[in-house]
Amino acid sequence: MPQARSLDALVDILREGGVIAYPTEAVWGLGCDPDDVPALQRLLDIKRRDPAKGVILVAADLEQCQPWLEGLAPDQRRRLVEPRAQPTTWLVPDNGRAHALVRGEHTRVALRISEHPEVQALCRAFGGPLVSTSANRAGEPSVMSLEALQQLFGNELDGILEGALGGHTRPSTIRDLATGDVLRA
Repeated sequence: MPQARSLDALVDILREGGVIAYPTEAVWGLGCDPDDVPALQRLLDIKRRDPAKGVILVAADLEQCQPWLEGLAPDQRRRLVEPRAQPTTWLVPDNGRAHALVRGEHTRVALRISEHPEVQALCRAFGGPLVSTSANRAGEPSVMSLEALQQLFGNELDGILEGALGGHTRPSTIRDLATGDVLRA
């Protein structure tokens, strides 16, 4: 069973290629360093997720997303941080910064700036965005409790950031930044 760890210990685990779990706005999430290809592959293997689907990157603030935002118009950048009732993940054009396992078969990268305090603290301590994908096996319901997380993943994870879910009842809305179209409500 993976141990709950301090923020510093979890950052060390991430930098060493580990896969961790943490609470998000609505469900438990799995994460790793988005630039560590073996960690990305391991996360996808743990989830049994098709690499063609890609994953979301989550950040504490807009500044952490800058490398993925080159070439965006100022109004598009503002849209990324506009307050919304539901957490929102934005699909932004891939500028070549994202690894294929992050992007999947898509030409866009999924980015979310989180308002969840534990996610923000983790991203700040890490110094940049993290992969954020729901803690579940592909096609199965998302994990909603620490106990269910530990039961499902056992020793497959390298650490857990304990905390409360953010109170939302469903995962983030996914929207296309260029068009504003909602792809997942």
